[in-house]
Amino acid sequence: MLRGIPMSNTVSTNAVPIRLALALTVFNFIGNNAMRVLLTLYVLELGAEAWVVGVVGGLLYLFPLLLSWPIGAMADRRSARGMLVFAAVCAIVSLLMIYCFPVLPVFFAAAALNGLALAFYHVVLQNLIGTLSTADDRAANFANFSLAGAFTSFVGPLVAGVSIDVLGYAWACLITAGMSLIVLLLLAIWGRTLPPAQPRAQRDAAPKLVFDRALVAMLVTSGLVQLGSDLFQFYIPVHGHAVGLSASAIGVVLALHSSASFIVRFFLPRMIKRMSAHDLLFYAFAIGAVGFVLASFAGSLVTLGLTAFLFGLGMGIGVPLTVIMMYEVATKGRSGQALGVRLTANNLVRMGGPMVFGALGAVIGVTGVFWALGAVMAAGAVIARLQRVARR
Repeated sequence: MLRGIPMSNTVSTNAVPIRLALALTVFNFIGNNAMRVLLTLYVLELGAEAWVVGVVGGLLYLFPLLLSWPIGAMADRRSARGMLVFAAVCAIVSLLMIYCFPVLPVFFAAAALNGLALAFYHVVLQNLIGTLSTADDRAANFANFSLAGAFTSFVGPLVAGVSIDVLGYAWACLITAGMSLIVLLLLAIWGRTLPPAQPRAQRDAAPKLVFDRALVAMLVTSGLVQLGSDLFQFYIPVHGHAVGLSASAIGVVLALHSSASFIVRFFLPRMIKRMSAHDLLFYAFAIGAVGFVLASFAGSLVTLGLTAFLFGLGMGIGVPLTVIMMYEVATKGRSGQALGVRLTANNLVRMGGPMVFGALGAVIGVTGVFWALGAVMAAGAVIARLQRVARR
């Protein structure tokens, strides 16, 4: 159970496959984050209008939105190695498409294909971490997975930017594709250590999965965590610009938020050992609510930076924590589906949240949006507390 999970000092009893899964996470998501920047800049270089850039960016998330759930069902039954090989090939082909045919229509198809690779990567790797872990080391392994993701969100754009500036767009495509070639190499050498296919896993999980009360509650809290994290990063630059901060100062504020999120994830396994996951989630939402309210009053680099750091310390554990909790409430043999549904719900939030609160901001202003989001985070804290009471 989540309450009082005992933690060990080792990474995992399945050391080789766990380390392989983390290595695959690093190279997969470096490539994906680099691809996102590469697509945007390459399309602009070709003279595309802003709406075209938006469509290309949106197509990256088309398949993660539509297919995360069925991919999760596949992950419960099929070989992780085969699914990851398929994803790596899709990523490589998408980059070779724009390398060979750098015209706008090809970018639409390449973005969608790379998004298909992302959908497979995200679901399969998350499920692998959970499947390969025990109750003793699951929190530590998911924390490491989250840290690997945070690392790639920094390195990926850097790889794309430096490659473009030094070698040009064509070489940047090949270098980014090289990340997926490394994935194929790792799978060729150590892929057989990953769990084999489970063809007898239950296939009738979808109806029961949707109406499971604990899982639905986790979908709600996971979506709220995603909403709070995304919109804080979305509105801080807007607010910073409004109060007269420079672009560099706004970048420092966002960097402080990211660094706090990275730091706190190191301590997630110890925190889960000391208190229940639902208590941690309650405190994360509570700090998120306070952070949004404080941000509405912050008018300088120092105050906004401190607020962003505080927000990161609280909400930074939200994403890995909800992944762990989602895995725990999933029925045995259906963890892939549960994680796939979570990613589907989160992608809906990522697409719809900025639209809804953007429209709201046009009416009540950025300060009003901060207060509204603070109220949403407070509601998340209440839900987390009610979940804890229900599990007693």
